[in-house]
Amino acid sequence: MTLGVGATGSLLGALTAPWLARSIGSGRCVVIGAVLFPAPFAAVALAGGPVWARVGILGGAQFLIGLGVMLFDVNLNSLQTAVTPDALRARVTGAYSTVNYGIRPLGAVIGGVLAETVGLRTTFVVAGVGGALSVLWLLPSSIPRIRTAAELLVDA
Repeated sequence: MTLGVGATGSLLGALTAPWLARSIGSGRCVVIGAVLFPAPFAAVALAGGPVWARVGILGGAQFLIGLGVMLFDVNLNSLQTAVTPDALRARVTGAYSTVNYGIRPLGAVIGGVLAETVGLRTTFVVAGVGGALSVLWLLPSSIPRIRTAAELLVDA
């Protein structure tokens, strides 16, 4: 049930990402997504009490995670496409995907070791707060000031 609620957040995020980008800028959407995607993991640590409360917290967290990842991915992929020459697009996308998906097993192992060492709830808080703090890498960059991908387009 919670994954279904999360999928609804993802669908809403995918549908609203272009509109929000036009409203506040693509770069700001990336920044919002960079916080909104990981931060709700910390809320998962609060999931306790009766079943309805646990389902509500987990569903709400999954909804925000799905919404955030779509705001981040849709806008960041648009910006990446705009700055990558056509002749290099397949290679850049392949390299990006290899790094992005290739590092995940290492993260899973580290998460498992951390959960075994300090506990599952603490691990969720570390994941949520640590992930949200990744926005600190974005803030000094030019990304938050980018309004549209069109202003970045490169010639093929």
